[in-house]
Amino acid sequence: MGCYQDQTRSASEDDLLIVQDRATEEKLLHEFQSLAQSDPITALDLNEPDSFELQEYPTHSIWPRIREGFEIETHLDHPWVQSELDWYSNHPEYLFRTMTRAEPFLHYILEEAEKRDLPTELVLLPIVESAYQPFAYSHGRAAGIWQFIPSTGRLYGLDQTWWYDGRRDIYASTQAALSYLQNLSKLFDGDWTLALAAYNSGSGTVQRAIRNNKKNGKPTDFWHLTLPKETRAYVPKLMALKELIENSGLYDISLRCIPDAPGFIPVDTESQIDLALAAELAELDVDTLYEYNPAFNRWATSPDGPHRLLLPYENAEIFKVNLAKIPDDQRVQWKRHKIQNGETLSEIAVEYNTTVKELRKINSIKGNNIRAGQHLLIPVASHGQSTYTLSSSQRKKAIQSTSKGNKTRVNHYVQSGESFWTISRKYNVNMHSLAKWNGMAVKDPLGQGQKLVVWTNNSSSSAALSKRKPSQTIQPISYTVRNGDSLSQIASRYSVSVSDLHRWNSIKGKYIQPGQKLRLYIDVTEQSRG
Repeated sequence: MGCYQDQTRSASEDDLLIVQDRATEEKLLHEFQSLAQSDPITALDLNEPDSFELQEYPTHSIWPRIREGFEIETHLDHPWVQSELDWYSNHPEYLFRTMTRAEPFLHYILEEAEKRDLPTELVLLPIVESAYQPFAYSHGRAAGIWQFIPSTGRLYGLDQTWWYDGRRDIYASTQAALSYLQNLSKLFDGDWTLALAAYNSGSGTVQRAIRNNKKNGKPTDFWHLTLPKETRAYVPKLMALKELIENSGLYDISLRCIPDAPGFIPVDTESQIDLALAAELAELDVDTLYEYNPAFNRWATSPDGPHRLLLPYENAEIFKVNLAKIPDDQRVQWKRHKIQNGETLSEIAVEYNTTVKELRKINSIKGNNIRAGQHLLIPVASHGQSTYTLSSSQRKKAIQSTSKGNKTRVNHYVQSGESFWTISRKYNVNMHSLAKWNGMAVKDPLGQGQKLVVWTNNSSSSAALSKRKPSQTIQPISYTVRNGDSLSQIASRYSVSVSDLHRWNSIKGKYIQPGQKLRLYIDVTEQSRG
């Protein structure tokens, strides 16, 4: 979608006339900049390569509209604000990357802020919170562009389940964040510096600081309160961003020309749908679909809802047309599973990458009792897990697999009573680093038998420690070979190796027969956590 400088509003010099294309824009940005500022008509008429395509009706830039709603005093004379302003103005590439990520969502967030008559500086707050990274996860267990912690997310109606995390839902989390900010503004009598500080550190933290200053006869404005270091920088960061957006020309900052038009459309799917199928129906790649819908943790939308997908504006209509051709019961694939002797619901859930709760619900099962010979109806992914590269399990796998220089990787299986602290002491590594290597926060609960990746300098002692696997989480299961199965497919499905299958079953060669029984020893806890 293209956008152009709006001469009827208070446009900055740097509302550039740039036709947007994410793949090539950064490369050509400097080439277009001078032309776009000096002669907008010429720039629009350029005969560009096929990858640069104008919409039939280019829209205005969104930045003038955002500026018109600014209300919060900037305090440019304060050294904290100046410090943040210096950093942002010296890192224009950071702002450009952040605005690229923000582009699909900026219009929606602005519209919602305006509906509530809130200051439009709040549109910039996700830059401070998460740099508009939809999969952002902090050391304090905060998730999404608005960085909700679990408890506050639940308080504002953001469900957090195995299938779905509402804190990463752009649509729902924006509603929740603006409601939260609105309530904080009322709590602090319209003082947005205090409301923003409370959004970052909690209202109790700010209220205690105010009470302490009152007790000691000190001013109770934001600038005089004793607050956490992060919070003291948080409010000035937003003020610095406001100044750069308002007066970008003064700082030689070129703002990405984001159209003042919807970047996505919410579409009702009416039921659970496989995300690979949804991407195909929308004529999108799967990664792009996840980037617009980062709340979905697995290979499909949640069976319990929300039955909604956010789609790029230009893909929404074709998706609706194609979806209407697919009956509800064909929007995920189903498999009929015959229960084998000794199988449990948890083992079957692991095998099919679903939950025990879902198996119970679909098959009208109460409790955990199942009988050999019965059949279960199970939803299954239409593609292998590698297709869903931005699902929770695949993102975690990518994080854990990222090499750390010359360090040695070892796998540690969590023992009863262990924490990030005790494990970090055992391997002599930093506790926060250990959590980060596993895509977690230090306050996240650890499950007995859960696998953690540890990167250490001491390979021999670490290897010895890593061999200690808790036997109570390694469960034997019986697997009946099916038509089309191979040893590598079975090994991949259960996160074991082909050599393990050979060893456990005295198999010679690579051939197996349908109906053949195999014995497997799997870590149920690790696999179910994904």
